[in-house]
Amino acid sequence: MKQILLPTDFSENSWNAIIYALQLFKDEECTFHLLNTYTPAIYNLEYVTGYPEQFGLVDSIRDTSRKNLLKIVSRISSEFTKNEKHTFQTHAKFDTLLSGVKEIIKKLDIAIIIMGTKGATGAKEVLFGSNTVHIFKEIKRPILAIPSGFAYETPHEILFPTDLNAMYKHSTLKILKEIVISNHSRLNTMHVSTGYELNETQEKNKDKLESMFKHSAFLFHEIKTKDITHAINEFQLKYKINLLVMINNKHSFFENLFFKNTINQIGFHLNVPFLVIPTGI
Repeated sequence: MKQILLPTDFSENSWNAIIYALQLFKDEECTFHLLNTYTPAIYNLEYVTGYPEQFGLVDSIRDTSRKNLLKIVSRISSEFTKNEKHTFQTHAKFDTLLSGVKEIIKKLDIAIIIMGTKGATGAKEVLFGSNTVHIFKEIKRPILAIPSGFAYETPHEILFPTDLNAMYKHSTLKILKEIVISNHSRLNTMHVSTGYELNETQEKNKDKLESMFKHSAFLFHEIKTKDITHAINEFQLKYKINLLVMINNKHSFFENLFFKNTINQIGFHLNVPFLVIPTGI
């Protein structure tokens, strides 16, 4: 049974990510773990030590968190036809989001984390808030970020930009293979060439990818341009991409595109879900 982690702050944005998760895995046996973390704004350890009654504040917020998590489970029951393959567990934790997620994945074999992203006001770009950035950097699990307001689309067309420098393992790409197979998706692997031919390592990695997806619709696209971000944006629009996928490892294509820039000024017009897969899993 697949274990899926759904962090929530009870916003419509996080509810939208939950809807996506339920539909993406509607045909699979899953346990969905709804996680809410909370840290009272006025909480201060030294202050609470001096005034034990202040623990009542923490208890109150914990109870509210638990009640709101149960409301989500109730809302799922009322808005979706009961799916016998799906079960739900709730987790209310007095913790930061990053620490709370780390604790969950230590205890459970989480296959994927699905969470909402913040949409930029008056624009189509997605702004990754600090929580999402920390999750991307620190958590060694596949993370699927759902843009605010995104209405579910079956991921028939998947874009996988890569520099072909990473050695691909079946365990690393397991979740991508499962999504491709279960949705009969076409995997558009895109290499952006900045004027150089593929070297021996890149050729081997390309062959490995083709072999791994030989029973699926696999297309390889060689794009010649110096502007990688523009190439990805253009491809998304031209081929009506439903899902963008990237590998995240040290000195990777993903890291160079994202963490070398100010995270809130990314040039991507991300209006589709974005799957980040770490290496070493």
